[in-house]
Amino acid sequence: MRQYLRYIVPILIPLIILLLPASAFPVEGLTVVQQRVIAIFLLAALCWVMEPIPIYATSVVIIVLELLLLSNKGLFLFRSGEGEPHFGELLAYNDIMATFASPIIMLFLGGFFLAMAATKYRLDVNLARVLLRPFGNQPKYVMFGLMLITAIFSMFMSNTATTAMMLSILAPVIALFGQKDPGKIAFALCIPVAANIGGIGTPIGTPPNAIALKYLTGENLITFGEWMFFGVPFVAVLLVFAWALINALYPAKQEKIELTIKGQFLKTPKAITVYVTFALTVILWLMGSTHGMNSYTVALIPVAVFSLTGIINKEDLKKISWDVLWLVSGGIALGLALDQTGLARLVVHSIPFDDFSPYVVLGGSALLCLLMANFMSHTATANLLMPIMAALGTSMTSLVPLGGEVTLILVVTFAASLGMSLPISTPPNALAHATGHVESNQMARVGVIVGVVGVALSFAMIWLLHLIDHI
Repeated sequence: MRQYLRYIVPILIPLIILLLPASAFPVEGLTVVQQRVIAIFLLAALCWVMEPIPIYATSVVIIVLELLLLSNKGLFLFRSGEGEPHFGELLAYNDIMATFASPIIMLFLGGFFLAMAATKYRLDVNLARVLLRPFGNQPKYVMFGLMLITAIFSMFMSNTATTAMMLSILAPVIALFGQKDPGKIAFALCIPVAANIGGIGTPIGTPPNAIALKYLTGENLITFGEWMFFGVPFVAVLLVFAWALINALYPAKQEKIELTIKGQFLKTPKAITVYVTFALTVILWLMGSTHGMNSYTVALIPVAVFSLTGIINKEDLKKISWDVLWLVSGGIALGLALDQTGLARLVVHSIPFDDFSPYVVLGGSALLCLLMANFMSHTATANLLMPIMAALGTSMTSLVPLGGEVTLILVVTFAASLGMSLPISTPPNALAHATGHVESNQMARVGVIVGVVGVALSFAMIWLLHLIDHI
């Protein structure tokens, strides 16, 4: 019976949600469209957790259900109440379909092209040889080296691009482990965790940081250097904790990794093209938007160059992890539905913050943000919560002794970047899951612990900064 539950529950619960009257929900003003989003959200959550079907298939189901139930070109039966106040606003069908080709998908595609070209011309092997040499041959120290390099790159460039690059470097290292060695899990998992944590270190490391800076103006202004002053120590402490945790949960059986990675940099015209394109792409990513391009535009440069020169041919294209692109598309589509139907905003506004103590508001806001960030885009979560938190921070006088608006915004910003429990939580998670070495439950175990400890650490760090300001 238990094996059938994983198929029955993800269908039964969303169906019940669809059939319930709007009055059964503890949220005032819930529309028909928003009720359908709740059903799709629960279907997605249950399928991603229980995995009755492959997780990329769940993402495709989400997009198709949104087109049928929520779009302005859906089945006419589901549009019969359109225009009535209780019905709600339908989504534009082309917005839902656009999730298959959103900028983040293009960033993934660029990362895949870089990784494939690097593997094909042995750039990944040579980089592994150079970068990992100082960290000896004990698995735990080699892993620490990988996490440190990943976190530093993630502070200045896209977490997704960093993860794609580091996982390509990691391939020859993972090949050294035995088939059932937990070290395989540890090494594949350490990269997305380090990338997610590393992005917190600078204002440009991850979009939630940039969104937060929009609200930290005037007397609450935080400069780039000031952000790094508290961001980098936070990243360092949490990185060491995550490293210790992954080592404890998935200790490598192999005592030594003999990194006898032989080889030399190829000097053929195509190999040189790969090196130059790889270096140029990374430099452009590191430069942020000073050259006028964003990371999504930059990501398509290697796609064009490698296609034009034949470095990546049609046979190589078949090896791209299209399932990962579909997986991420589903997460983007779910975030789109939560945002554009107003459901996420309605749920957040229905929480009576004023009735609670400032400690409960801070803790509750951080945990709500952490929960939302696990199921939808970190950027979308920050975009939804930040204006509300900014208004809440200025209106709640009881928050002033704890740092007021700044404390609330920073705690929520950090929580947005710490949602990393599922393969769909962040693009780095999806990439790591695509390697086949990490299962969803293993990712959840580490992600939940790191997320909760990270939120607690952010409280401690901001309290310490607040204390220093008053000395």
